[in-house]
Amino acid sequence: MRLDDLAPAPGAKKTKKRIGRGPGSGLGKTAARGSKGQNARSGGGTPPWFEGGQMPLQRRIPKRGFKNPFKKQFAVVNVGDLQVFESGTEVALHDFFEAGLVKKLFDGIKLLGDGEVNSPLTVHVHKASAAAVQKIEAAGGRVELIVPQKRN
Repeated sequence: MRLDDLAPAPGAKKTKKRIGRGPGSGLGKTAARGSKGQNARSGGGTPPWFEGGQMPLQRRIPKRGFKNPFKKQFAVVNVGDLQVFESGTEVALHDFFEAGLVKKLFDGIKLLGDGEVNSPLTVHVHKASAAAVQKIEAAGGRVELIVPQKRN
């Protein structure tokens, strides 16, 4: 066997249909679309979700509830997670990311009171629960709230 003897298996390579290339091809004139109708027209056909004029599924299913477009979503950090920081440090936003406590900021960081904290820390967050503030102040630290800047 030589390199010039190599060939693909029979039937592996199929020639493309050349549609609309004259009467000799057998697929000329209407270009294999038939003579008339929706699918024969340019831009014709229906989208995949079309149900033949039947009421579409999305409109048949009952709608419930209310989606608040102004809802704020906060990244949550518990007081117990703050043990990774050394005593007496100021914990800013970038420190939460570096410690792996927050992956995405969303609308800010909220501090919740689950867990215990023993070292005094100064924590900068957007929101904090009353229990979280009480636990941090009991350990000798303080919570400073970040006020978001208003956009014009």
